[in-house]
Amino acid sequence: MKFLKLFFIFISTTVISQELTLQQANHLASLPLKCLQQEYPNKLGQLLIDSTEIQSPKKLHPTFYGCFDWHSSVHGHWSLVYLLKKFPNLANKEQIIQKLKTNLSKENIQVEIDYLNKKHEKSFERTYGWNWLLKLQLELETSNEPFAQELAQNLKPLSNIIINRYIEFLPKLLYPVRVGTHSNTAFGLTNAWDYALFSNNELLLKSIKENAIRLYQKDENCPFNWEPSGTDFLSPCMEEMALMQRILPKTAFLSWLKKFAPNLFKKDFKWEVARVSDRTDGHLVHLDGLNFSRAWNMYYLINQYPNDFKHLKTLADYHFNFSLPFVVDGNYEGEHWLASFALRAFEEKK
Repeated sequence: MKFLKLFFIFISTTVISQELTLQQANHLASLPLKCLQQEYPNKLGQLLIDSTEIQSPKKLHPTFYGCFDWHSSVHGHWSLVYLLKKFPNLANKEQIIQKLKTNLSKENIQVEIDYLNKKHEKSFERTYGWNWLLKLQLELETSNEPFAQELAQNLKPLSNIIINRYIEFLPKLLYPVRVGTHSNTAFGLTNAWDYALFSNNELLLKSIKENAIRLYQKDENCPFNWEPSGTDFLSPCMEEMALMQRILPKTAFLSWLKKFAPNLFKKDFKWEVARVSDRTDGHLVHLDGLNFSRAWNMYYLINQYPNDFKHLKTLADYHFNFSLPFVVDGNYEGEHWLASFALRAFEEKK
């Protein structure tokens, strides 16, 4: 009954309004709030050197131990900070702030730093978790709430490590990773670029721009019909487009895009949504995330170049609205992370 109630709330509000409502925000906030300090089930992306490293998730990652895995916990934190900024009257506001303060304490962040500084963990969460961490850093730094400014300072040393790792790693990456899952290179640079731009980090901006051009400048005719692969939650074509949109000026970008994705310019462009056969399967439910990924990147394109791409609005809405009701389907396989993807799409709808 609870799922049916939430389902109809999402169906009715998305049909009536394209804006994120307080009612929807409260339901979306409830998902990361529920799992932010839920230690199990848990999937550790850990390399064990010896038996002394076998410890509980909370011991290893006292900040980001909840929501099943490290990166989902990171973007769960981002979701709550984003919603608090957008909705000052968000339900359970004080509880949310207290959990954020507990998790993002200086002491807990130091343990996360110590973990990442292990020689054998240099590639930990590269680059998916890195990318989300810098989005969380950006959200905290752009909030006017006193608690957020304090937590931004706490998190900054960890973010600085990630920034240095980007700069060190990117020149070594001779070929981009083009999958629709965690290791996708293009997605792994988008939030990082946004934070570098906000913080005026010229070294990070230079590294991302030079390496993105090296990796993607010559790409043509991205095979949209190859999507989706069976467990995609990111659109390889759209994430690459979004990265190049960020780093190239208008004329250069549109020229590149006409070679990379000529079909996007067609007024009658169609793209079927990804469908999920079993939302209790933690991998198959990824495909709901793919619909959100396509949507947020189409919205981003439309917002910057409305005269060229406003015809994509209906298609973006179709992908967005198709998966939105299932964010609250009661299955932890999707609930521990999909709220963040839905909010990412809401963020770009504007």
